[in-house]
Order: sequence, then structure tokens, then C-alpha cells
Amino acid sequence: MAAVLTAPAVERWDAPKPRALPLVPLLLGGIALTYIAIFLVVPLAAVFYEGLSKGFAFYLEAIREPDALSAIWLTMIAAAIAVPLNLVFGVAAAWAIAKFDFRGKALLITLIDLPFAISPVISGLIYALIFGMQGWFGASLAANDWNVLFAVPGIVLATIFVTFPFVARELIPLMQAQGREEEEAAASLGAGAWHILSRVTLPNVKWGLLYGVILCNARAMGEFGAVSVVSGHISGMTNTLPLHIEILYNDYNFAGAFACASLLALLALVTLVIKTVIEMKYLKDERS
Repeated sequence: MAAVLTAPAVERWDAPKPRALPLVPLLLGGIALTYIAIFLVVPLAAVFYEGLSKGFAFYLEAIREPDALSAIWLTMIAAAIAVPLNLVFGVAAAWAIAKFDFRGKALLITLIDLPFAISPVISGLIYALIFGMQGWFGASLAANDWNVLFAVPGIVLATIFVTFPFVARELIPLMQAQGREEEEAAASLGAGAWHILSRVTLPNVKWGLLYGVILCNARAMGEFGAVSVVSGHISGMTNTLPLHIEILYNDYNFAGAFACASLLALLALVTLVIKTVIEMKYLKDERS
């Protein structure tokens, strides 16, 4: 009997069919976008709309008004002093915490987080207790004609207090994730502390450092609670931009208040754009 040859069975392979997107991610994404639109986009658009409600000429007049210019200038001064000081402190604190072991490290970390736990108003009251006329140093300061409260020094001190965690808190996780191997290798080759910091440590955390500085500056220019306690609300002298906005709003000058508020909103938008650019640069460096 002749053998019957049969072709070997060929296993059939079907290409996977595209799966429809599940409903749950779409639903969650829709909820998130709706939330952002209601609580972020709409209020932000309302600020610019109300600021321009009386025309662009009134908008410029509200910003160029002497008290407004004084408030803008004082806000810039406070930020220009607070941000560099917090930059130096943040780099030093992050470097010490991430790269060295020493007694009191946990206490230092706790103190860095302190402004996040204390209300800004309470921090302003602390400075009033220390530097006020009935405070610890109030009498001696008054005897030497030195003004801290209701003057620029008090505003700068309050701004420094509420903003000093931002740079350190951005750098500490980055430095800890990178470890100590590169610094130890540089030290074994004879490099000094400053050389190690400037040539080894900081280049590895440059984007996080820049991001922390931007956040610190945004918070410094928008701080209200602590500054409100120590400023005294003296128009044209000790009012920062947020305090000037409050005064305009309480005087029912809504268009002027929103015109000045649009400057802070514009700062927030610029901060967001810079943050996005930094994140893109960071991801690009990570891939390369």
C-alpha cells in the first residue's frame, strides 16, 4: 500500500487585534481635565479678563500708579535678597545631608521642613515677638534707631523664612540618588571640597537646582501671610505686590486689583513654562 504523504500541519497565527481603550482611564482623564479647567484655567482667565475689563489704558494706569510701582519694586527687592541667600543655604544643606554623615542630620532635615508645617502668619508673628517694641530685641533696636518690623528688613526676613526649604528640598533627593562614589573618587585624586562641589556635584544636579531657584522666586514674589504681619501695610513704603492687591480689592477697585494680580499670574505662567523646559532638558540629558 502506497504511503500517503500529508503536509505537516501549519499552525495559524493571527495578528493581535487592536484593543479598544478601557473606559476607566478615559473617565479619570476627563475628570482630571474638568477639575483643572474649573479650579485653574477658568480662575486664571478671569484674572486677565477682569484686569482688562476697563481697557488697556486703565490696565497700564493701574500698574504705573506710584503705590503699585513701589509695591512691585519692594517685591523684587525682597525676592532678590531672599533667593540668593536661600540658594547658598540650600546647596550647603543638601550637600551636607546627602554626602556626609554627622550628628544632628535628622534635626537639620526637620528644621528645613519647618516652614512647610508652620502657617506663614505664625512665622510673621514670631518675628513680631522677636523684633517688636514689646519683643526680645525691640527696645534695643529702637534705641539704636534700627527698624525691622514695618520696614524692608522685616519683609526680607519673613520672605527668607517661608522660602528657604525650596532649593534644599529639590536638591536633597537628587544628591542622595546619585550616591557618593564620584565625590569619593575625586577626593582620592586630591581634589578639594570646592573643586568637588563645583566640578562634580553641582553639574549633576544643575536642572534640579535651577528648578528649585525658580520655585523659590515664585513663592518669594507671591508671599502674603508672613509679609502681611510684619509689613504694617504702609502704602508706598512697606506694601509688596500681594498686599497692594488686597488694599485695592478692599477699596472696591476690582479692575485695579485684578490688573496687578495679572502680574503675579503672569509670573506663574512663566514659571510653568520654564519648569516644562527644564524637565525636557533633564529628560534629554538622561537619555543621552
